[in-house]
Amino acid sequence: MKHNFTVLAICIFAALACCAQTPADQGQVTPLQTMLFDNTKTIFEAQKTKNVSTLDGFLTSDFRQVGSEGMLHDRKEFLDDAVEGYLKEYSLYDVKLVHVDDNAVILTYKGILHQLEGDDVLAPRYQHFSDLWIKQGDQWKLKYRQSTPRRPID
Repeated sequence: MKHNFTVLAICIFAALACCAQTPADQGQVTPLQTMLFDNTKTIFEAQKTKNVSTLDGFLTSDFRQVGSEGMLHDRKEFLDDAVEGYLKEYSLYDVKLVHVDDNAVILTYKGILHQLEGDDVLAPRYQHFSDLWIKQGDQWKLKYRQSTPRRPID
């Protein structure tokens, strides 16, 4: 009987110890997350103000984007759209960081946009974003962005 009680007590203690452990970054904003989200906001602001030189400094040479319309765009198209001034207003929120490895992370967030796509067609107002940031030397650069329109049920 004492043996069963001891085993039961050890099992309960082990279960409580396991439940008490959470990932280190769950719910915590890290300095890297803050920096990359600030960089992301700078990219959106540069698009809005047509500041291509600022954008140029944040993108990798092989940058790609899947726009909210589902089409793949290269770096040149992304910069050309900035020159055209398609982005009029934006608000970004609900940021999360997913570590891929020491030199790559995925930043996810939501946005509310007032942006044209092509010939005076408005882009979806509410979107989900996923950005792949990679570390090149001591700088973080944006390599890939996916924009997904939010559905009314999201």
